[in-house]
Amino acid sequence: MTPRRRLRYEQLGSGALPIHMPEILKGAIIGCGFFAERHIEAWRRMPEVEIVAAADPRLERAEKFAHLAYRSAEEMLDREQPEFVDIVTRVETHLPLVRLALERRIPIICQKPIAPDWNSAVEIATAAASAGVAFMIHENWRWQPWYRAAHGMISRGDIGLPIGYGFRTRTRDGMGAEPYPRQLYFRQLRRLLIDEALVHHMDTARFLFGEIDSVYAQTSRRNPHVTAEDQAILVLSHGGMVHGWIDGHRFLDPDPDGPAMGDAFFEGELGTISIQGTGDVYRNHVLAWKNDITAGYRGDSVRATQAHFISCLKHADPFESGGSEYLRTFAAVEAAYRSAAEGRCVLLSEILPSNPVA
Repeated sequence: MTPRRRLRYEQLGSGALPIHMPEILKGAIIGCGFFAERHIEAWRRMPEVEIVAAADPRLERAEKFAHLAYRSAEEMLDREQPEFVDIVTRVETHLPLVRLALERRIPIICQKPIAPDWNSAVEIATAAASAGVAFMIHENWRWQPWYRAAHGMISRGDIGLPIGYGFRTRTRDGMGAEPYPRQLYFRQLRRLLIDEALVHHMDTARFLFGEIDSVYAQTSRRNPHVTAEDQAILVLSHGGMVHGWIDGHRFLDPDPDGPAMGDAFFEGELGTISIQGTGDVYRNHVLAWKNDITAGYRGDSVRATQAHFISCLKHADPFESGGSEYLRTFAAVEAAYRSAAEGRCVLLSEILPSNPVA
């Protein structure tokens, strides 16, 4: 088989400089499970991208994603030489799969969580930075359009100097003897709700209010048919005297239900922004942004995330959630678990390296 075109990159600051940039980027996807279906649906609506190959241990799933289907990710990368790869697999596979792509100098977008533990996350981010290969974590929550609208309002000063915030996230899929029917592996995870769900809100809080300084967490396991925590409340502090909380569980649908999977509020000295479960955004109880987006996943946030990745590749711009940058979100996750285990507030400075990954 004739090798496909491959982009070449040289390190340029925190990004990568494309030497050759075709109009349509040919990509490959590794992992064709439940959430990967949201990825491929979004890729297919992006005219600047063509997913030419897919790999999954279950070949019949890969065949639904691309004409060129493989059981082996390594064989696919060697034969097809894609111009980028989308990794949508379980967290314990991320390090070896990222290594495969880095060895072949293929730009990577990888689903969260970045890694199963802090040391592995640092190893992944360090390897990507050292190789000079573009690497981004697929963190789509901050790309939900209601949060982009809120970010614009906060940045304009619509509510004045920020004071605090709250996120409440709900969905009723964690009940009974067979919880999480669409993602059965959730039942055996050693870290569940914070790692898989509340990380989104922690990252969005960083996006809206800047770096997180400390986390205090309380967790519980309500359903005996899961291994890890399925209820949690977090208290976070940011620089600039902004404090917030994140309250989550999987035992009740939000009211009103909708794509936001809960609700949120952001307070400032001049008023409040609130986001309903429908995605509508209010400022001081007056509608400020109406959600009329029906395509894709949760405000078409998967497509927006992937479009950001492609745009940054083409223009050599830094990613919002590049590997090294995303370590700060993952450090907040680590702080939450350490806090819950030790019953104390944990500073992120206890976790982040004194010399961050370049």
